[in-house]
Amino acid sequence: MAGIIIIGAGQAGSSMAIKLRALGCGADITLIGAEPVVPYQRPPLSKKYMLGEMDVERLYLRPEAFYRDKNINLVTGVSVTAIDRAAKTVTLDKHEVLSYDMLALTTGSHPRTLPAAIGGDLTGVFTVRTLADADAMAPYFTEGKRVLIIGGGYIGLEAAAVAAARGVKVVLVEMADRILQRVAAPQTSDYFRTLHTGRGVDVREGVGLSSLNGTDGHVTSATLTDGTTLDIDFAVVGVGITPAIELAENIDLDVDNGIKVDGLGRTSDPSIFAAGDCASFPYKGDRIRLESVPNAIEQAEATAAAMLGGTDEYHAKPWFWSDQYNVKLQIAGLNSGYDHIVTRKTDGATSFWYYQGDKLLAVDAMNDPRAYMVGKRLIEAGRSPDPVAVADPATELKTLLS
Repeated sequence: MAGIIIIGAGQAGSSMAIKLRALGCGADITLIGAEPVVPYQRPPLSKKYMLGEMDVERLYLRPEAFYRDKNINLVTGVSVTAIDRAAKTVTLDKHEVLSYDMLALTTGSHPRTLPAAIGGDLTGVFTVRTLADADAMAPYFTEGKRVLIIGGGYIGLEAAAVAAARGVKVVLVEMADRILQRVAAPQTSDYFRTLHTGRGVDVREGVGLSSLNGTDGHVTSATLTDGTTLDIDFAVVGVGITPAIELAENIDLDVDNGIKVDGLGRTSDPSIFAAGDCASFPYKGDRIRLESVPNAIEQAEATAAAMLGGTDEYHAKPWFWSDQYNVKLQIAGLNSGYDHIVTRKTDGATSFWYYQGDKLLAVDAMNDPRAYMVGKRLIEAGRSPDPVAVADPATELKTLLS
């Protein structure tokens, strides 16, 4: 038996390999990663790791010895250059050719970058996606430096929080009318705008980047779309990610906002599976792609079971989180289609409950783990509490579950 090859050694790929072994898979398992490190957590890169509160070893999902002990062949620092579906082979950038019986694509995603024409190729311009990215920008996060953060999504806001905490002078620009416009209600945007401006971050909404300008190849200033010019020492680009689907496209797998898979994680080739950021899958009569650690783990584990003959389809239970300063945001559900918001405030905790008519869709909970947990359980059970009861701070949330 040629075994199983997993391309992409991030959260999904590592989870899949480990689950295969836990389920008793006796085949050879090869886990291939382009980065020259063992699989690691990405969320702390824009949080505790950049703050210096987490050592690199604590980022690792498992120590290298774990993979050896589980007889998982971990290959790092190597890229896949070609896949031959007919021959069932994978070619590496070192010209090594590996055979497979089953193949999994857990290739993750790429950060969107700025075009070179507007200064995106200058040194001192960073994205926040890999350990190498975080290490490269770390020397800039020192008191008195000046940074422009482009993009008011969660990555941009997390980078702003770290920079402000380190004494960096921060200007954050968001082309949309408000920060978090794509992913959250105006109430959540207002909450985080107030949080950041209170820490000295200069948040500019409805303003984009016209160009980054440099001297001797290094960024030194930025021109905004309103004509303003800022002197800066570095820039952080947080304008979203795109699924890493190049390998799938090269071998003509079906693609639909990601590598298209069925409920078992199978692509249009029955011998090839996909999971994580790169995969789009059926969800409540629609098709979605989730960019989150929980989805990467849960979908990868469900797909691992399917690869071994399991027939249980993956049913996502979306949840997300973000850490900014002393605020932990926890999100349950998906808010698409909401038409009104119910606000709940109790003892320094705030939560926003998204409704479509009488149906609860999602909850944004700031420093309110109880609201998050109750909301998550309600959404997963398909239950929708009375909005009046939710908004009343006297309501004991656990009673909503009875």
